[in-house]
Amino acid sequence: MTFLKRLVPAPLLSCGLLALWLALSRGADTGQMLIGLALGLGLPLMTANLRPATVRVRRPLAVVRFILIVGHDVVVSNFQVAWGVLLWRWAKPATRFVIIPLDLRAPPGLAALAMVTTVVPGTVWSELALDCSALMLHVWNVDDEEAFVVGFKARYERPLREIFE
Repeated sequence: MTFLKRLVPAPLLSCGLLALWLALSRGADTGQMLIGLALGLGLPLMTANLRPATVRVRRPLAVVRFILIVGHDVVVSNFQVAWGVLLWRWAKPATRFVIIPLDLRAPPGLAALAMVTTVVPGTVWSELALDCSALMLHVWNVDDEEAFVVGFKARYERPLREIFE
């Protein structure tokens, strides 16, 4: 089992790479299969040190709730930003950088937080403190910075801490 695990450290990734190669090459002849197998076996071996340790999700239902919250925020933020762009001439948005103190320390949680802030329109992840104690976001329109920080921590950081810590 150990030899097989060393040969194929990420079997799902290997299968995915093989399938992706075959889909992109639009063929499944012997040559394409061999190239796909080489990529599927070789790339995970070459990138083994880049993959994080196994992530342990503590509360799976919290993941579902978090995805629903983020999905809702994406839809609402799209409309808010679109409306702000339409009204740009008459009402300029209050854009600013907001520093958010973080309690979240788990690397998978920080990665998820980075993806969420990138996906939700109106926020852009700008900088993370070296000790991971604070996050700087550029926010499209924020009137009350303190209320934004409290809301951000409640909507995103608290559920991620529940999931990963």
